[in-house]
Amino acid sequence: MAHTLLVAGTASHVGKSTVAAGLCRCLADRGVSVAPFKAQNMSNNARATPGGEVGVSQYVQARAAGVAPATDHNPVLLKPRGDGESQLVLDGEAVGHFEARGYYDEHWADALDTARAAHDRLAQSHDVIVAEGAGSIAEINLHDRDLANVETARFADADVILVADIERGGVFASLVGTLELVPEDIRDQVAGAVITKFRGDQSLLAPGIEEFEDRTGVPVLGVIPHDDPGLPEEDSVALPPVGERSVVGADDGVPESESVTVAVPRLPRISNFTDLQPLAREPGVRVAYVPPEAALDGADAVVLPGSKNTVDDLLALSDAGFGDRLRAFDGPVVGLCGGYQMLGEAITNAAIEGTGDADRVDGLGLLPVTTAFSESKTVEHVQRDLDGVGPLAGASGLVEGYEIHMGDSTLTGAAARPFDGDGAATDSVLGTYLHDLFVNDTARDAFVRNTFEAAGVDPPAEDGRESADPYERAAGLIADHVDLGPLGLPER
Repeated sequence: MAHTLLVAGTASHVGKSTVAAGLCRCLADRGVSVAPFKAQNMSNNARATPGGEVGVSQYVQARAAGVAPATDHNPVLLKPRGDGESQLVLDGEAVGHFEARGYYDEHWADALDTARAAHDRLAQSHDVIVAEGAGSIAEINLHDRDLANVETARFADADVILVADIERGGVFASLVGTLELVPEDIRDQVAGAVITKFRGDQSLLAPGIEEFEDRTGVPVLGVIPHDDPGLPEEDSVALPPVGERSVVGADDGVPESESVTVAVPRLPRISNFTDLQPLAREPGVRVAYVPPEAALDGADAVVLPGSKNTVDDLLALSDAGFGDRLRAFDGPVVGLCGGYQMLGEAITNAAIEGTGDADRVDGLGLLPVTTAFSESKTVEHVQRDLDGVGPLAGASGLVEGYEIHMGDSTLTGAAARPFDGDGAATDSVLGTYLHDLFVNDTARDAFVRNTFEAAGVDPPAEDGRESADPYERAAGLIADHVDLGPLGLPER
């Protein structure tokens, strides 16, 4: 049976996903057969695998491990859709929408069985499983139903690595407090701690580390410096709250006067916002998440992202007057998945997805498209032959990504179909169901070039730099700063 490591945290957003991905790549580089695992994930950033949906972090970790992403890597996925309700996905297939109480009362036992069976299958075919926990392992109100942390540690007999973020302060209090609050049997499984996001002189930490180890008997396996390897974010904790503005991609050394800004409305139920990360890494490109009521005066292009509830987010945009401002905007506009549906003339069968009972909801009216919702869901990895027009003018060749959506969109008027007969585009507006569009160099380069041209700004000169592989960067953080020796991992 496989040796399972559970990368658990003292809180959310402490770096668990990066540590897990780095471990997967480090072990794979040693020749160890390794697989990622997260028993239960809550995220609207999902990816399509041959068997269905998984959370983005496990998709990324599978790539880091050198294995094909599969539903066993994330057997239980909860996708929040607002109003305290989430879509439950078991083994990649959506089974319904439930409030928290209904899930725990009626479906948690099934989720536990599903997770246990998935782990057992992985354990039969791999040497090591790197399991990622969720949030904090010390949520004492949830210890009787903590599938991603407590239950995983138990059914996998896992060695627990406790991850704590020093940037938010109180790192030793967080570690000690977490160890005090975890169930006693889990406390005995903690093999070590890792401190993340450290800046400065590490020697200043030495007295604290020594006292922590003396108090708890738990070794600090490493201190990881503050560094973002560029892996996709798992959840919206990384985004500004609805109603606030935030800019990413602004520290590339390019002056603001020589940059362009891509405005992204911060939808209340935003999903798959990782689609925007490749743009934020482009020199001179700033991605600004803006409130739905914000003006677009400083924007050079607009991208409407995906949504877990297209209908209600469309109504939120319309109520904020966003449609009027977008129709008056004269730069490139791209809609991705739910954003594509919003750009059309209308959505029918809207009550299937929205929280109201309206059958038809007016769209923003920038594309001659109508979307009809149905109960069926498309989940697939796709390749398309792109013939770029409008915001992607000049792009051509094969692009790939994934589709996860309900509803089908049909043309109601004249528009180009740039993706092998899919999608829709005019001179300045484009919509597509293809997530990861901007991961493709040809599409990203064309959009960036056309945005600079529309803004009347010369793009930064090419400097010949190649961005480092994010998987190797994550692995480097582990290899250079974490002692894996005490974990007794296999060598190949």
